[in-house]
Amino acid sequence: MHQLPETGFIRLTAIVGKPATDSVPAVPAIFPVCRSTWWAGVKTGRYPQPVKLGERITAWRVEDIRALIEKGGAA
Repeated sequence: MHQLPETGFIRLTAIVGKPATDSVPAVPAIFPVCRSTWWAGVKTGRYPQPVKLGERITAWRVEDIRALIEKGGAA
């Protein structure tokens, strides 16, 4: 299982993952869905609502992601 902090916020890249590039290693996904599928799930209520931390910063509460994992909400 992924090492999630007890509390705090995580960004979308940490949730859905990101492939490796020449200069940056891959980020493994907690939920194996693409970004558009995640956003569609947020819109329909399947996935938790994000929190705006700044004008260009959107994140999710770790507690909400843990609750989603516990209820088996992965794709």
